[in-house]
Formats: sequence, C-alpha cells, structure tokens
Amino acid sequence: MPTETESKTHAEALRSTSLIGGSTAIAMLVRMIKTKALALMLGPAGIGLEALFDSTVSLIRTIFDLGISSSGVREIAAAVGTRDERVISTTVYTLRRSCLVLGILAAATLFFGRAQFSEMAFKSTEHATDFGCLSLMLILASISGGQSELLQGMRRIRDLAKVNIIGAISAAALSIPIVYYWGKPGIPAYMLLGGFVSFLSSWWYSRRVKIERVKVALPEVVTAASSLLKLGLAFMASSLFSTGALYLIRNIVSREVGIEGTGQFQAANALSMVYVGFILQAMGTDFYPRLTAVAHDNAQCCRTVNEQAEISLLLALPGILGTLACAPWVMHVFYSGKFAVAADILTWQATGMLLRVISWPMGFIIMAKGRGAILMLTEFAAYAVYVAFAWLGLKFFGLIGTGMAFLGLYIFHALMINAVVRKIAGFRWSSGCFKLIWLSIVAGAAGLAIRLIVAEPWATIVGFILTAGVGVLCLKRLTALIGPTEVRRYFRKIPIIKRFVVAYPAAPS
Repeated sequence: MPTETESKTHAEALRSTSLIGGSTAIAMLVRMIKTKALALMLGPAGIGLEALFDSTVSLIRTIFDLGISSSGVREIAAAVGTRDERVISTTVYTLRRSCLVLGILAAATLFFGRAQFSEMAFKSTEHATDFGCLSLMLILASISGGQSELLQGMRRIRDLAKVNIIGAISAAALSIPIVYYWGKPGIPAYMLLGGFVSFLSSWWYSRRVKIERVKVALPEVVTAASSLLKLGLAFMASSLFSTGALYLIRNIVSREVGIEGTGQFQAANALSMVYVGFILQAMGTDFYPRLTAVAHDNAQCCRTVNEQAEISLLLALPGILGTLACAPWVMHVFYSGKFAVAADILTWQATGMLLRVISWPMGFIIMAKGRGAILMLTEFAAYAVYVAFAWLGLKFFGLIGTGMAFLGLYIFHALMINAVVRKIAGFRWSSGCFKLIWLSIVAGAAGLAIRLIVAEPWATIVGFILTAGVGVLCLKRLTALIGPTEVRRYFRKIPIIKRFVVAYPAAPS
C-alpha cells in the first residue's frame, strides 16, 4: 500500500493534471468542433492549406522565440523561490521586453520574406499576401506567450486554464462564420483574429498578477536576459527540431501526394492529440515547475517523475485504447467521410502517443536540470529519425507510412531518453510504474493488432471490450494510489464511476 506521503504526492499530480488537463480537454473539444465545421466547408485541401500556414508561422516563431517560452517559466519560478521582490520584478520586466522585441523581429522576417515563404510552402508566390497578414500574428503570439509564461511561472494555474479555454472558444466563434462567407481566403483572417483574442485574454489575467514596480538598470536587464537566453537557446533548438520536423514532413507530403494528402496527415496528427494532449499540457504547465524545484535532489527528482508518469499513464491508457477501437468513427465524426486515409494514420499515431506519455516525464529531467546541450542532442536525434522514417514510410507505404514513422519516433525516443536520464540522474522506474508500463505496452500492441487484423464491426466491438477492461484496472489502481476520497472528489459527478469506487475502496500496490 502507498504511504500517506506518497498518496498526497500522487494526489497533487492528479490535481494539477485534472485542472490543466480539464481546461485543455475543453479547449480541444471546442477546436475539434471548429475543425469539423471547417472540414465540411473546406475539405481536405482546406485543412491542408491551414496546416501549411500554421507550420510556417510556428517555425518562424520558434526560431525567434529563442527558447524563452521554456526558460522564462524556469527563471520566473526560480525568482519566486527567492521571495525577493526586486529579483522577481527584474525577471518579469526582462521577459516582457524580450518577448516584445523578438516578436517584432519575427514579424518583420515573415513580412519581408513573404514571397519566399510562399514559394517554399506552395511552390508559388500565390499566398505571399496571406503570409504578410499573418506576420502580425507573430507579434501578438510573442507578447501573449510572455504573459502566459508569467502565469505559469507564478503557478497561476487556474488563470492559465481560463486563458486556454477563452482562446479556443473565441477561435471557433470567429473562424466558422468567416470561412462560411469567405471560404479558403478567410483562413488567414480568422488565424489572425484568433491570435488577437488570445493576446487580450492573456493580458487580462496577467495584469492581475501583482508585480512590484521597480526601476531596473540596464546592467540588471542584461544579466537577466543573458540568463534567459543561455538555457533558452537550447530550448529553442529543441522546439525548432520539433516544429521543423513537422514542417518538413508536411512539405514532403504536399510535394509527393498533394495538398489533400497534407490535409489527411494533419487531420490524423490533430486527432491523435485530442485525448493525450491534456495530459502532456499538464506536464509542461505544472509538473515542469514542480520538478525544477527538486531537480538538485536525484532521489526526489526520480520519485516525482515516477509519480507523474504513473498518474499520466493511468489517465491516458483507456483513452488511447478507445481511440484505437473507434479510429474510423472518430475521424468521421470530427472530420468527414473524405478522411478515410487519415483514420489509418491515426491508428499508428495513437499507439505512438502511448509511448510519448511514457517518455515525456523522463525528458523533463533534462530540462529541469538545465542540461541544454544534452537536450539539443537528444531532440535532434529524435526528430532526424522521425523525418527519415516519414520519408521512408511515405515511399514504401504511402500516407499510412507517416503514422508508422510516428510510432517509430517514440520507440526510439523512449529508449534513448531512458538511457540518458539513467546516466545524469540515476533514474530508475519504480516497481509499480514498471509493471504499469508493460501493461500499457501489451494493451497498446493488442489494440493496434485488433484494428489492423480484425474486420469491422468486430474491430470496434473487441477494441471497446479491451478498453473497458483496461479502464477498470486503471481506475482500481488510481483508487489504490491516492485513496477513495480523492478519487470521489474528481469523479463523483459520474455515477457509474462513483459506484465503482465505493465498491472497490483499495487495491494492493
């Protein structure tokens, strides 16, 4: 049985995951409703067009962000730990000014290079004007990013959750009528307006954080900025590898299969994140600052990772199996019958997501310890493998090969990161977590095999039975880890789950 301290720490991991995860789940549901409407109005070609716009903007933002979106959170959290108002004020002042300057530089790059970026993405300058308009989005995104980093560093998790939800709802409310009246030419307009609303909501909540106004001398700003950028450049390189890999793969798909193929790939990529996304978001939002606080203590660091990984897997596994069981139906509901190929890609990507949930908590050890060089090397290796796998998969298996590549990426990533964190932090999986990982791998492999081998409707029926059985086991384990009281607190609004928790108050660890 878990000790009282272990139950409390597991409960804290569940609490933060539930809060951020809940808001992310709501936001993703709203986005998928929006995507469904856009898919019906625009078809695969329209979704592919938006994906290429988004890839280009994200790539430029990642380059000019210089990793501040990650190092800023770390620096603010560290400043708050000093309880020195001047240190906090200097860090926040530096972060805000840095985000503004970098946002302007990013926008100028896209605006003056709009013809070249259009040529790279579409093999023509047809969309140069669209990219020129989207350049303003980079300034808004950079400023709102800095404001969100302030909320995250201060652990204003509820405010951050509200910003997330407001951004998703406003994007849906703006995009659907714009595309209805303008069609594909309206895509840049709603992307820009959505960025503006996100900027307003993050500004509204960040202004509520009371920061003491102090006069900051230039040398202090330079010192604080150098601290931000020192680790930030490593984070930037890591994000650049991720964003750049997706950019390359979308462009490879676009050139080899056409823009409709890009839309199929994008649809699968987006849906694979629908359920797991809220867990990954919680890791980055609350788990990362918590892990940073104990990063100097290897034993505590490893214990924290094991607790987060166990909670994350218990929450993620039933949803991933459910996605595998219902992949064709999910794609039809959220997109349309024209996205049949995307359902096959989703099957492989959902299985890869299971390994992503396992490997991500380990990866945060490298970030929390500030090992920038190791972070860059591991991320470069992982995404180089992804692009290579995607190119080979597309060549030999068609679009489905891109989904296989995603699974291959996280098999490689999980093995590599485990070896790295063993060396730098003496990391070991706990007995309970190790058993859960193997259960998850076996269940995921079974779910994938059912979807690939069994014909419909039996594939869905058998997959659903597997999902229900594993879901019961996960709920029992969750109850044993944190106690029936905490489980009731989170699930009491669901009568079936409530009755189950009462019937099974605990399970042997």
